[in-house]
Amino acid sequence: MSEEAAPSPLQAALDRVGDRWSLLVVEALLDGPRRFNDLQTALPGIAPNILSDRLKRLERERVLLARPYSQRPVRLSYELTAEGRELAGALRLLADWGSRADSSDALRHQTCGTPLEARWYCPTCARSIDTDEATELRLL
Repeated sequence: MSEEAAPSPLQAALDRVGDRWSLLVVEALLDGPRRFNDLQTALPGIAPNILSDRLKRLERERVLLARPYSQRPVRLSYELTAEGRELAGALRLLADWGSRADSSDALRHQTCGTPLEARWYCPTCARSIDTDEATELRLL
């Protein structure tokens, strides 16, 4: 009997939020809670049924929280949980990577104007870490 390998950490993350609309919903909520119509305005092109589906899925995954602001009819406001807010760093890295096609959109150091680079950092050693020094955590 063969056991299936556990999904990689990246696969686990993609299973939770790995589609275009889910990531854009998270981005739209980074500035604070929004109502359904506000999200639809912030995400041009998303169909109401797709937005509704993504909101329900992200709530099941504990990425966002839906709070009622009206009882009749029931209307909800959506906000990121602590887990959802943790995605901000990953979204910034993905946006930075996407901006490199047009370097004028890259994040820049305010003082000197140089495009910023993302690096792995070890807080214990207080230094940047090269990829060949890093090991991936695998949960058994």
